Amino acid sequence: MIFRARNLSPSNLIPLSSLALFFTKPSFTSTTLISPLLPANTPQIPNKFSHLIFFTNHFSSQSTATTSATKKLQKHLQKQEPSSPKPLTLNRDGNYDDGTPYNVVCPGCGVHMQDSDPKLVGFFIKPPTKTKDPTLKTSSRHLVPVSTEPEFTAFLKKGLILEEKRESPDLEEENLDKEMPEKPVVCARCHSLRHYGKVKDPTMENLLPEFDFDHTVGRRLGSVSGGRSVVLMVVDASDFDGSFPRKVAKLVSDVTEENYSAWKQGKSGNVPRVVLVVTKIDLLPSSLSPTRFEHWARQRAREGGASKIAKLHFVSPVKDWGVKNLVDDVVEMAGPRGTVWAVGAQNAGKSTLINAIGKCVGGKIGFLTEAPVPGTTLGLVRVEGVLPGQAKLFDTPGLLQPHQMTTRLTREEQKLVYISKELKPRTYRIKAGNTVHIAGLMRLDIDESSVESLYVTVWASPYLPLHMGKTENAQRILEDHIGHQLQPPIGEQREGQLGSWVRKEFHISGNSWESSSVDIAAAGIGWFAIGLKGEAVLGVWTYEGVGVVLRNALLPHRAQLFEEAGFTVSKIVSKADQTLNKSQKQIEKKKRSDQKTAIAAE
Repeated sequence: MIFRARNLSPSNLIPLSSLALFFTKPSFTSTTLISPLLPANTPQIPNKFSHLIFFTNHFSSQSTATTSATKKLQKHLQKQEPSSPKPLTLNRDGNYDDGTPYNVVCPGCGVHMQDSDPKLVGFFIKPPTKTKDPTLKTSSRHLVPVSTEPEFTAFLKKGLILEEKRESPDLEEENLDKEMPEKPVVCARCHSLRHYGKVKDPTMENLLPEFDFDHTVGRRLGSVSGGRSVVLMVVDASDFDGSFPRKVAKLVSDVTEENYSAWKQGKSGNVPRVVLVVTKIDLLPSSLSPTRFEHWARQRAREGGASKIAKLHFVSPVKDWGVKNLVDDVVEMAGPRGTVWAVGAQNAGKSTLINAIGKCVGGKIGFLTEAPVPGTTLGLVRVEGVLPGQAKLFDTPGLLQPHQMTTRLTREEQKLVYISKELKPRTYRIKAGNTVHIAGLMRLDIDESSVESLYVTVWASPYLPLHMGKTENAQRILEDHIGHQLQPPIGEQREGQLGSWVRKEFHISGNSWESSSVDIAAAGIGWFAIGLKGEAVLGVWTYEGVGVVLRNALLPHRAQLFEEAGFTVSKIVSKADQTLNKSQKQIEKKKRSDQKTAIAAE
């Protein structure tokens, strides 16, 4: 056999050692084996054999030695050649169907998992299989720990030894055989969100088709057959109007009305039950009256399109408030064969709520991924073992609310906007002709007022800086400080990326100085609460497309101490601004130093 090889271990030459090659007129091939060497159905040689160089000739099909050698080579190549990857499934259907294997869909976000391309969504790494060591049962049985305590006890110092009760060998073997339940394998994206709070490459999620709620969930709600349908409409208490799913509310209301009419006529009709779940109530001040809050929430839900609400629950999964009562109502309404859908906007808290429900029912541990970033859930996730009987519970992907400001912000900017602690009021007592800025996202102008002054209370994240000053200087203040002392946005160039500013005018009236009468809320930012005894004309500026609504005041009280004119900057923004100014000063200092050096050299 004549061949030449480089960097090839002897083990890789074993399958080729029995290959006897005879030739009269050699031909040269450097990248792949010549086709006459193998039959037509021989698989392609992997690239790992490309460094072999063969001198071959046409063989006779009657050669027995060549045939046997060829078969051996074929078997070896079939073992070495990787199997062709299966086509990837890029959808958001999750594991709704019972026929979908549970390990095919990520239990954290509902996306179909794959192990072929780490750059695509759903990529995961198969964990190594754990094998039991049979010697552990016998070899470690006679070993006894010296001490499980950090230091010697008083009994040992006195020379007293307390012998522990030893279990019988059979019981020890039985305990060794018992294994702790393994945690389910999640995709790399969920792993990054759980451990690092961020997604390494958010752009790969753009390959997924947009979640079509009407097609995926709506058609199943409209089905007249099957078990009862219960819709958990999850709304964020700190951003009620911004997170309220208006399209879903209208769809469910239409289906309810249509099926109810059919049911009254004696036809089959599955009437969905709507449960409004206002979550994150721990972020609201404890002074808020539950009765007032319930009346306020029902009114806002009706104006949002939810015509019929079967139940209303205020919950806090973090504090475990109201979860037990919610579970009892859902189990009763769903029945033994019902289907429960958890629906809400991105980052409204659906996954956190379902994990809390799982822990409440039998102490089950929730595996849904929770993270303070929008769009954590990518596909339908069927949550097992929560509802009794054959009832099913599904977590759905967060609905994209384009009118929410948070959908335009970067991850770092979202951290400043999101509310993670109980809201605290920041109140101004101002006159007409003044303006209040909330970061570089929103501004309120007091254009006209029938009274000398009014009270403006800001309810927003404490990390958002404020500024109060003359309206005539408002535009200059914004241009000079946006991206720095007024952030988000972070950086001057981000303002143009967020869109253009637009103005909305509101005519309001109030009848009390002691409490706020109305709110002007911007989706994904916060709201201004206005207290006055008279009338006023207000102008609200924010980016085009951001939802701004006028509503009755949610939190009527205000702060005891008033804010002063000028900047009210949070520590995190102040620190970021100081760092940015420091770096700019260093750059300017270096430029001056270089100029002096150049002048001295001349």
